[in-house]
Amino acid sequence: MEFVPAPAVHRVLCADCGDPIVPNSANLCINCLRNTVDITEGIPKQASVSYCRNCERFLSPPAQWMIARPESQELLAICLKKLKGLNRVRLTDAHFIWTEPHSKRLRVSLTIQKEVLTSTILEQIFEIEYLVQHGQCPDCTKLAAKNTWKALVQVRQKVPHKRTFLYLEQLILKHGAQKDTISLKEVKDGLDFFYSQRSHAIKMVEFLSSVVPIRSKTSERLLSADTHSNTANFKFTYSVEIVPICKDDLVCLPPKLARQLGNIDPLTVCTRVGNSLHFLHPSTLRSCELISSTYWRAPFDSLASISDLVEFTVLDIEPSGRTHGKWVMADAQVALSGAFRSTKVYGDDRMMDYETASSTNQIFHTRTHLGGILQPGDAVMGYHLSNSNFNSDDFASLTQDRVPDVVLVRKAYPNRRKKTKSRSWRLRSMAKEEGEEGETGGGRGAVGRMGGRDQKKVEEDYELFLRDLEEDPEMRAAVNLYKADGAKPGPRSGEGTARKTQSGMDVDEAPAPSPAPVSKAAAAEVVEEEEEADFPEVKLEELLENFDEMTLGEKETTDE
Repeated sequence: MEFVPAPAVHRVLCADCGDPIVPNSANLCINCLRNTVDITEGIPKQASVSYCRNCERFLSPPAQWMIARPESQELLAICLKKLKGLNRVRLTDAHFIWTEPHSKRLRVSLTIQKEVLTSTILEQIFEIEYLVQHGQCPDCTKLAAKNTWKALVQVRQKVPHKRTFLYLEQLILKHGAQKDTISLKEVKDGLDFFYSQRSHAIKMVEFLSSVVPIRSKTSERLLSADTHSNTANFKFTYSVEIVPICKDDLVCLPPKLARQLGNIDPLTVCTRVGNSLHFLHPSTLRSCELISSTYWRAPFDSLASISDLVEFTVLDIEPSGRTHGKWVMADAQVALSGAFRSTKVYGDDRMMDYETASSTNQIFHTRTHLGGILQPGDAVMGYHLSNSNFNSDDFASLTQDRVPDVVLVRKAYPNRRKKTKSRSWRLRSMAKEEGEEGETGGGRGAVGRMGGRDQKKVEEDYELFLRDLEEDPEMRAAVNLYKADGAKPGPRSGEGTARKTQSGMDVDEAPAPSPAPVSKAAAAEVVEEEEEADFPEVKLEELLENFDEMTLGEKETTDE
């Protein structure tokens, strides 16, 4: 093979240092060219970025605040926006250089290219140091100052209890609808949500309409106006009213509305409250659904709520075979709880319990939808209509043969409720702002912060709400339950008593003094009370982990 020599490379001497180089338009070597021309001229080597420590957001020019993690692409984009002169060069690479987190410094390495002479492109790598300046974003500034809100959502429900708002609080937490709320205040019949932007309030109203039946209206108040620029500053208020009918309420539908809903019997029980109301007639298992717009055309109130429930004892029950979903129709014989029982603890034969009167020893025959879960001897809660007087024209217009003596609503577990067993689960609470006007108690998040006489009532409502979650799997599936840390089993006999904390959980206290001696009859009655075998338990797979890592409105403590 014949050797072919490579073509000769012609070289010239550098005009400054005299080193041989490949000819170029500048006749300079790379080192001399860099000493002669600085392509980083006009790009600052030091800059600053604004950081809000309250919400942990960075300022993205010109006025947008963004959440950016350390050394993330979002933070790198914010840093590059702060540099002037990058539009005159070509950026080929940019990355962070590690710095101590507490140094309040960010170091970024940039690689740029620029054509300095004809057909001569120079590349250079340099560093830029950013100073992290701590401050407050406009939203946190408004949050720090009182009453600087832009929009207000007033949620109201005219009922004597707080269970609806306790359930609504859990729905808000599960869907994250509280993230834009800057302040929260409890009032007599509901809650007030404060927002810095009108769009956040509109989003909250839309969320409420998707989970509960409501009606809303909007009002605005002019704060200031500029006639030269034709701009104005308003405060917006959204009034939201929730339907005053709750789960397990006894309702008498207006005759016209009952005919529109498939000619259902007017005397019904509310079985579910979502974005619409679901009613069930216990004697026929006929059900209907009432949307909020139809309700507000001709609103009506419930005849009785769960505070009017009376405990009955099932004497006999016979299913008829008809079913509708989870409901099973059955004919039942019930009597008031404690009927046919006399108490002679004090040794006086003339003293008898008030429940042994002739009016309470009566056996009631009724038809119920709870045939699938009731057994003879069970306790059941219901409405005693024969001893009730309702101020309702619709109820008075019903014929007496269509009004039962008793309407059974739900199964009760009195023996289990008497035992002091701690719950293995707990709930979250919405964060609250300390020191608001009118607050005297350290209540639980959104509800129960007014203190005073209302605090005890809220604790009772919270306990009823926890029982509803235990007994209703559908309701429990709509909220998040978390594992309770250090849950203890109930105390044995003589070891101690229990009290309720603000989280509605049983906490063991010091041992109580020995009880006073009771008679043999009373002791035999206590022995006979056994725990219900079908008591609903919250399964472990329904509970969520990492409760402590979440931001809570308050830290609930448990006495050891």
